Amino acid sequence: MRYDVLVVGAGFAGSVCAERLARAGRTVLIIDKRDHIGGNAYDRLDAAGVRIHPYGPHIFHTQSARILDYLSRFTAWRPYEHRVRARVAGLDVPFPINRVTLEAVFGVKLDEAGAVALLDSVRVSRERILTSEDVVLTSVGERLADLFFRNYTRKQWGLELDQLSPGVAARIPTRANDDDRYFTDAHQVMPRDGYATLFANLLDHPNITIALETDFHNIDARTQRDWTIYTGPIDAYFGCAEGPLPYRSLRFDHVHLPDETQFQPVGTVNYPGPEPFTRITEFKHLTGQDHPGTSIVYEHPQDEGDPYYPIPRPENAALYGRYRALAQATARTSFVGRLAEYKYFNMDQAVGSALASVDHLLNAAHAAQVAL
Repeated sequence: MRYDVLVVGAGFAGSVCAERLARAGRTVLIIDKRDHIGGNAYDRLDAAGVRIHPYGPHIFHTQSARILDYLSRFTAWRPYEHRVRARVAGLDVPFPINRVTLEAVFGVKLDEAGAVALLDSVRVSRERILTSEDVVLTSVGERLADLFFRNYTRKQWGLELDQLSPGVAARIPTRANDDDRYFTDAHQVMPRDGYATLFANLLDHPNITIALETDFHNIDARTQRDWTIYTGPIDAYFGCAEGPLPYRSLRFDHVHLPDETQFQPVGTVNYPGPEPFTRITEFKHLTGQDHPGTSIVYEHPQDEGDPYYPIPRPENAALYGRYRALAQATARTSFVGRLAEYKYFNMDQAVGSALASVDHLLNAAHAAQVAL
């Protein structure tokens, strides 16, 4: 068979690329080694009929009306603002840290101005911000760093706080007010009928052929195409020729509780203490599903397993740079998405990257008057 484009990976990056190219009149073969489309965002009903996210919670949020409008072609939405609490040192408090969290930890009553003053009094000065520890200490000081960040970082990343690049901790705000939302984006919604339906609609086009349980390395030589879009791990594409890029993986323990309608007060509860897991998510908060029981998932970060998170350290960025040079020298191939670009993308960022990549690809092909 011959296609205009082979897309490797049916997550957000690959599926959006496939849809855009199909709409532009190209024939597309999209493959995935799993038995379903949707990548890590895939959802399904468990044995009890509760909609779960097998690969951990995926909460959609974006500042971009353009990205929301694009995805709205393929799904209806339900409003959802994600809230997280942390259970640590006998406390059950909002996270990210806000005024209520500060009152509980320090045992004082605070208004917003008082919360600002308290944070100012505990912050540690740093001349240069080089690591996530620098970010946390200059934001909330030693006590809060010890309670909420140090051990959680060890569990999540297998590293100390001062071994991570500053961008990791910089993603987490600190608030002096009572805002207990995890995200503050203008658009916070969940696909009304689930991510699986969104992806099915996204890939429902006569120009798109889907092949599941299909490995790129087995299909590569047999499939003729003008272009390849690869969304898998970039080091795997090149046979780890420069050495393996470090990723953090996750193990998920899914539990159904038939006799509980609600397990916890919010969608996710973090456990920064000695527990072997980092967080518990209860899916009915996310989906709004009405069900007499409830389903939860425990997350256990680990080194082995499918790659989930690129590990942000300077030496890893340098290694990725060598793979990026190889990618740029690879003819008629684009590398798109979190694993291919070795970058932590939110879902909306993966969509934005895919839209931009296809626009660039089509414009370049048109300018060069070459087939695609």
